[in-house]
Amino acid sequence: MIEVRGLTKRYGDVVAVDDLNFDVEPGLVTGFLGPNGAGKSTTMRMVLGLDRPTSGHALVNGHPFAAYAEPLREVGALLDPGSVHPGRTGRNHLRVAARTNGISDRRVDDVIQQVGLEGAARRRIKGYSLGMRQRLGIAAALLGDPRVLLFDEPINGLDLDGVRWIRELLRGLADEGRTVLVSSHLMSEMQQTADRLIVIGRGRLIVDATTAEVLSGLGGSQVRVRSAHLEALSERLRQRGFDVRRIDHHEVHVAGSSAEDIGDLAHAWGLPLHHLSDVEQSLEQAFIELTSDSVEFHGAAAEVA
Repeated sequence: MIEVRGLTKRYGDVVAVDDLNFDVEPGLVTGFLGPNGAGKSTTMRMVLGLDRPTSGHALVNGHPFAAYAEPLREVGALLDPGSVHPGRTGRNHLRVAARTNGISDRRVDDVIQQVGLEGAARRRIKGYSLGMRQRLGIAAALLGDPRVLLFDEPINGLDLDGVRWIRELLRGLADEGRTVLVSSHLMSEMQQTADRLIVIGRGRLIVDATTAEVLSGLGGSQVRVRSAHLEALSERLRQRGFDVRRIDHHEVHVAGSSAEDIGDLAHAWGLPLHHLSDVEQSLEQAFIELTSDSVEFHGAAAEVA
């Protein structure tokens, strides 16, 4: 378990992390989200003892990370896949980390196989692609078979097969009862993978809730309806108190109901439907709404000639 209490980090006049409080519980994949510059990486570095908090603290299983004599056996982390010696082979990079933590070479071979680097393990890291470096970093995180894992943008550089693999890996680790914290900008992946979401902006906590709770905050359920009788159907639905929003000449979205209920009403009124389905809520949309006041860098809109 990761416990963060009153965690604050200042760099001169800049407040990178501002009085953060949250828990990351075992058995769940927790997504750590926020715009660029929100303070996610700084927070993870403080959890790992790489940066010293200005105030507050972060504990891993009840202790500061620096208190562990063999930290890789307690916590595994991927923060920067590029921070490796380019002249070493992938296997030797892992062997060095293993020996400093009393881990056998057999375990090194096990994690190499687990991340799919068998064919590249004896090659020098300078020839690795970004995706291969990501896999090597994940192997290093898994090396000590830790109960707590932190991953900062682990999907960067992975192909489609790699994305599916990391998704299944994260899910499997959580299902084993481990504590898994994942930072990512890929909302579609977080929507599929994360059980819980911690969203921060400008160093402050915005949301700490389940993924389902965050999605439900988009205004509740909505139903997509297509029909040749939209005017009559919309009028009757509004008379029943439904919020009906016109999408185009053939489609409306109805808030606060289910596809089954709308279908039953349309049938009772004798109004045929051409399409009826629940509208899938988007974590991307929820994220934009939650962080709209916390985005530090805005691009200019493209000019149309």
